[in-house]
Amino acid sequence: MDKTLIVLTGPTAVGKTELCLRLASHFGIPVINADSRQIYREMKIGTAAPTDEQLRQARHYFVGQLQLDDYYSASLYEQQVISLLPELFRESDYALMAGGSMMYIDAVCNGIDDIPTVDDETRRVLKQRLADEGLESLVEELRRLDPEHYEIVDRQNPRRVVHALEICHMTGRTYTSFRRNERRQRPFRIVKIALNRPREELYERINMRVDRMMADGLLDEARRLYPRRQLNALNTVGYKEMFAYLDGTWTLEEAVERMKGNTRRYARKQLTWFKKDPDVSWFAPGDYQQIINHLQR
Repeated sequence: MDKTLIVLTGPTAVGKTELCLRLASHFGIPVINADSRQIYREMKIGTAAPTDEQLRQARHYFVGQLQLDDYYSASLYEQQVISLLPELFRESDYALMAGGSMMYIDAVCNGIDDIPTVDDETRRVLKQRLADEGLESLVEELRRLDPEHYEIVDRQNPRRVVHALEICHMTGRTYTSFRRNERRQRPFRIVKIALNRPREELYERINMRVDRMMADGLLDEARRLYPRRQLNALNTVGYKEMFAYLDGTWTLEEAVERMKGNTRRYARKQLTWFKKDPDVSWFAPGDYQQIINHLQR
């Protein structure tokens, strides 16, 4: 039998965790987490990280293993997952990767461009320039150094702009020159399944999740992390809104409503991304037997 990587994805709050644990139990396999923020150990509440009970139900990889200031990327994630899979496939014909981080999933399934890892000094210099000069100045520099990437990059996203400039300065080449967009062949079968719900039902679940996070202590968690709010890992829905409250920009009620709205917006972005993938098969969260049948075909 071909070795099979099961990819379970879908928008935030749709119900991936419950199904993920059922699949892990059914196949007797661990879970490879594909949520780019749950990999940081200090962000448990705001990322809806697996609880201690859920971690006991199935072995998890890539949960709570990094400090907030550790450098990480989709490229590193791809390398580490691809290195891990042969070990998991020695134990079972199936492996399970579950989460909603689009770039991480795409990196493992299709490969990612072989862009060099940025050295610490270049990262420090560009970070300081962003703080001193502001984003607009760096966007203009990117336009001069790599006009092709300038046309397609999200110019409102400091991380994307800074990373492209880091590569330009470190290598003397354009960021575009490293992007080949070649789909890599994997030595295992990939079966992608995604969950969805009626939109109003999904939005209600998102609102309830935010309320639950607040009840579980998200504000206290954000307050502990506030001194490090400039770190990229914390440029995340949930923390950004709590930081705005702590800054005095919004009332707490406004921050919670913004968090709900921004989470709904992110869910729509996820759905748009995954629906473009013809290899994804869609199911409702309750379609457990149909999902099992689909995976075992």
